[in-house]
Amino acid sequence: MTATRQVLELQLNDFDAAVRREALESLWDRARIGEIELVPQTNAVNLHCHSFFSFNGYGQSPSSVVWKARLLGLSAAGLVDFDVLDGVDEFLSACALVGLRACAGLESRVFVPEFASREINSPGEPGIAYFMGSGFVSSRLHDPGLLPTLKSTAQSRTQSIVQRVNPHLHPIEIDYGADVLPLTPGGNPTERHVCIAINQKAREMFPDDDTRAAYWAEKLGADSDGVRAMFIDAPVFQAYLRSKLMKSGGAGYVQPKGPDFPAMKDVARFFLGAGAIPTYAWLDGTSAGEQSIDDLLDLMVASGVAAVNIIPDRNWNLKDPAARRQKVALLHDFVQRALDRNLPILVGTEINAYGQRFVDDFSAEEMQPLLAPAIEAAFILHGHTVLESIQGMGYVSDWARARFSATADKNAFYRRVGEMTPPGKANLATMLGPEMAPQHVLATLQVAGGA
Repeated sequence: MTATRQVLELQLNDFDAAVRREALESLWDRARIGEIELVPQTNAVNLHCHSFFSFNGYGQSPSSVVWKARLLGLSAAGLVDFDVLDGVDEFLSACALVGLRACAGLESRVFVPEFASREINSPGEPGIAYFMGSGFVSSRLHDPGLLPTLKSTAQSRTQSIVQRVNPHLHPIEIDYGADVLPLTPGGNPTERHVCIAINQKAREMFPDDDTRAAYWAEKLGADSDGVRAMFIDAPVFQAYLRSKLMKSGGAGYVQPKGPDFPAMKDVARFFLGAGAIPTYAWLDGTSAGEQSIDDLLDLMVASGVAAVNIIPDRNWNLKDPAARRQKVALLHDFVQRALDRNLPILVGTEINAYGQRFVDDFSAEEMQPLLAPAIEAAFILHGHTVLESIQGMGYVSDWARARFSATADKNAFYRRVGEMTPPGKANLATMLGPEMAPQHVLATLQVAGGA
């Protein structure tokens, strides 16, 4: 019996990679013959999508993210998971299948000693910064470097959260191995997974809503009626648990210390060694660190940072008019500063929490300064991914450093490679060689049939 579209889309999130691949291929076959209607592709992009290999607010696998991006008419997509590269191969392969330009990366938290006394982009955590490597081309690295440490450190933090919240939650108690690990396919649970496990355990122990609401009112210092009203929407309640238990002041929270995280310069060096682009993840410009944005960017660039990431929706799509005006002004200011430095600007929505939109509203007035930079970054990252995966000629490679003295020229080259190499046609690059000059690379791609 032929599986329905709904069944196949559910299978995209199966923990078995073979099931996911078969489902995606079946869906794509149906789309190609017109059984499934696809929105025509536009210039909309999302280069910052988390998957269930760290946490996705909708439980999506890399294949599921790719399928939805293609359904909605995106022209490019990017994977960014926390502390692991587990989804990179699946994501890039899926994008090639359905015709999406692609990039894949890793996000972690690092210590910036020069800003040890100032918050940067991790609220309430001075000296700690969210930091990305963009443009990995495989889940398997020739030299894993810091990768195992990043994952083990993240696991240790999650286990310590469980140990701290359990006494507070008595008589409820969750087991990291039995209750949390099974919620993620790659052994990389986050505090969001812990909240899911806690909620499930509470529902088992207190199946009656009133009794469970009374329990949570006592544990969280909240109004039982207000808590009970959230039960109807599990993701909303899980987010509430996270805010009360795991953020500052909660039973599971411990103020992180700089030495608990790898140094930013060491992580940047690891990214560069793996052929990925060190990327600063800008928050909103309001922290003490980001108010010294030129000093911060100077430091980042000196350490190897060659791109920035922005989550625009949280900086303009705000109800409060005053907050909106302030953050839009800061957003536009940062965009201009990045452009002045010729830093590619990766734009996305994260989708690592329920309720986040899948793709930015590129028609919004506040998004206009980001339209051209967003598509340019998508082309640059796609061009980087093509050349790095085949010939090791990516954006931060020795080949690029030897051939481009001006960043603007490098950006123009990788953008053109991204434009000329259609998704799924990375084999065009096999006829290239690392001895080639940039103009010969472009000429060869043109002859080979690039766009």
